Amino acid sequence: MRLVFAGTPAVALPSLRALIESDGHEVVAVVTRPDATAGRGRKLLRSPIGALADEHGIEVLTPRRAGDPDFLARLRELAPDCCPVVAYGALLPQSALDIPPHGWINLHFSLLPAWRGAAPVQAAVRNGDEITGASTFRIVKELDAGPVFGVVTEAVRERDTSGDLLDRLAESGARLLRSTVDGVEDGSLVAVPQQADGVSYAPKITVEDARVDFTAPAASVDRQVRATTPEPGAWAEFRGERLKLGPVQPVDGEQLPPGELLVERKQVLVGTASRPVRLGEVQAQGKKRMAATDWARGVRVAPGERVS
Repeated sequence: MRLVFAGTPAVALPSLRALIESDGHEVVAVVTRPDATAGRGRKLLRSPIGALADEHGIEVLTPRRAGDPDFLARLRELAPDCCPVVAYGALLPQSALDIPPHGWINLHFSLLPAWRGAAPVQAAVRNGDEITGASTFRIVKELDAGPVFGVVTEAVRERDTSGDLLDRLAESGARLLRSTVDGVEDGSLVAVPQQADGVSYAPKITVEDARVDFTAPAASVDRQVRATTPEPGAWAEFRGERLKLGPVQPVDGEQLPPGELLVERKQVLVGTASRPVRLGEVQAQGKKRMAATDWARGVRVAPGERVS
């Protein structure tokens, strides 16, 4: 089949590679978000998907909106049979959805209808899910509500961050997407409507959502930090400045008031609503990441001081 692939961040790279390397399919173009400025020099940078397409000599389309007339006209000229999508990052209007005969097939990192929305992996970790996965489905106007072609499951490990889990799902999801495109081409796959029960939503996580709530129990604090690692990054406030936090570890010990720091020789503990958590790496404003014990010695944490 002739394919136009839509995606933007690095998590979509395994899927694009799998389709480029697949037999019987031709990726004739990719659609990605426009080049963005980054770094101190504010240079324009290609998205990871755009950069991979450039390496393979594949045409790159960067519409500001997927409904732009010029983009739709070029898409019709390319005449794709199907448009696979992984984390494109923009809404697709019906005028675009109607162009490929086999539709737009999205790889979503949850077991639909659970965790529809922008942050399904973070939601699974924060919610304490034991099993999650990825689904391929045909895109319809309603958010992540289209009929499902296939799924893969993935266990959520005890110390998984959202980054760890997403890395594994990106690989298994790429294989699922390739097999879905194969099945759509040969007619062996039929999409099945999602169940009406079990729908849940995972909206985009903001920086404020990543502020750690130490008034919650230790297990909840642990999941919140792991869910927001690496993006947008867990943090708390210390002496009026933001302190970024790496994954923490609930430990047995005497209960401390929520947010209160206890500096010991080999560990730094923080109180929660239940047992303490041990800090891992931290990063103060303008500083490099370091072990919490080194940070605590450097700032000379006073007895009773807190993070909040």
